[in-house]
Amino acid sequence: MKLTIGFSPCPNDTFIFDALINKKIDTGGIEFEAVLEDVQTLNRWAIEGKLEITKLSFGVFPLVLDKYSLLNSGSALGMGVGPLLIASPAKETIDVEQQIIAIPGENTTANLLFSLKYPNAKNKVFVRYDEVEDFVLSGKGLGVIIHENRFTYEARGLIKITDLGDYWEVQTGVPIPLGGIVMKNNFPVDIQKTVSDLIKKSIEFSYSNYPLISDYVKMHAQEMDEAVMRKHIDLYVNEYSLDLGGQGHKAVSKLLEVYADTNSETAAPGNI
Repeated sequence: MKLTIGFSPCPNDTFIFDALINKKIDTGGIEFEAVLEDVQTLNRWAIEGKLEITKLSFGVFPLVLDKYSLLNSGSALGMGVGPLLIASPAKETIDVEQQIIAIPGENTTANLLFSLKYPNAKNKVFVRYDEVEDFVLSGKGLGVIIHENRFTYEARGLIKITDLGDYWEVQTGVPIPLGGIVMKNNFPVDIQKTVSDLIKKSIEFSYSNYPLISDYVKMHAQEMDEAVMRKHIDLYVNEYSLDLGGQGHKAVSKLLEVYADTNSETAAPGNI
């Protein structure tokens, strides 16, 4: 059996899927064809139902419940891992609702959390996550950053306005669900479980060699420093990546509830 699987080139994703894709573990006769793309592209493809297995933002998950089921392994959740709203230091007094805000994709958890905190801030532009810092530096407005930009914005002279993940945690008391791994609903439950178990084994293999950074992770991290790669992995790969568990599923259910409260006309029927 050959399955397409989409994920981002970010270190946390390549760390998770390295052993699976490169056959460093026994995949039991299942061959995985990797498709690496930015998360916003993967989100769009999930809505289209393009890939059999894919990483997606939990912000888009409510729209694809009729197509995909959430796997138990591979997700990115946690405390203190959420997106940040940033600004140029030149902006001494900031009325967020009057600013143009660069968001890393419309159907992203970052956009959902920003909207939860600032429901009346409507002046949004949607850009790739790695374009947000330059947008803010150019004086065009504010920005919501994710991924490795959490570790670089201060060095570029930018300041934090709001930790949107912290806001979520205070409001809900559960970890913030950032990204999940889903599989087409038309696959039998036992196949879905097998794939989820293989992803868990792939993570365990990578951990068995950590903090060594594999060539596969380095290859897709471009010019990122290894120390930043490790920060990225440490922040986004954790116990919830190995197994969502009760608390992880509770967090995802809470996100679906919040989404339904504000976007009832767009959510798709289905189960997590």
